[in-house]
Amino acid sequence: MKIDRSLKFGISDWNAIPDEKREGTTGHAIWKVQRFGDVRIRMVEYSENYLADHWCDKGHFIFCIDGTMTTELKDGRKFELKKGMSYQVGDDSESHRSSSKNGVKLFIVD
Repeated sequence: MKIDRSLKFGISDWNAIPDEKREGTTGHAIWKVQRFGDVRIRMVEYSENYLADHWCDKGHFIFCIDGTMTTELKDGRKFELKKGMSYQVGDDSESHRSSSKNGVKLFIVD
């Protein structure tokens, strides 16, 4: 990821960005999305009992604002992300999917 120098200073009011609802295998996710060139920034909330409906190969930097979630790698390893924690994974590096028992709020850069 390269943040191009043409991107000038700006402020984002996440309350003004429309919600996008996405259904999971169970539960749903609410996305608020902004794009700055090749960089996508998201504020994402997973509902209770959320399970992603796909394995993801996209690289991300994910920061947990509130709640907890589990990220499962395709090889079977599982990791719990709690408030104040983050994780990172590269594009096409390790397939992963997320779930949340009680809901979670995330800030994601990819």
